Amino acid sequence: MEYMPLVWLGVIILAVIVEAATCALVSVWFIPAAVVSLVLSFFPVALWVQIMVFLGCSALLIIFVKGIFKKTLGLKSVATNADAVIGEEAVVTEAIDNAKGSGQVKVRGQIWTARAYDKDTTYETGEILNVVAIEGVKLICKK
Repeated sequence: MEYMPLVWLGVIILAVIVEAATCALVSVWFIPAAVVSLVLSFFPVALWVQIMVFLGCSALLIIFVKGIFKKTLGLKSVATNADAVIGEEAVVTEAIDNAKGSGQVKVRGQIWTARAYDKDTTYETGEILNVVAIEGVKLICKK
């Protein structure tokens, strides 16, 4: 298979281009794996062995090195959109009563429909609560 070095070189180039375009650790795992397979392609090694080495090296890098990269680079998941209000303080703008199905709170300058975390608890206008969850479009709050 005299064309395999070119295939592995193509995989390396493609992975580098994808990684450069995304900057999100998407294909960096495939670059060293393809380099190992490229080296193997210069020896009389069967194609299926080269592919298995590529897949194995890629899997090992994803499993063992990804965590190290995340810690080193300080990558953290950031709550976005609605999830970002969980843990925030909320001011009751309309009394919360689960039995009546009423209640609103203001969080980060936005008005949300709200319900009490404890089903039998009610909260009056002006009370300050903590947002503990989101169910649909309603914030679940408690003291």
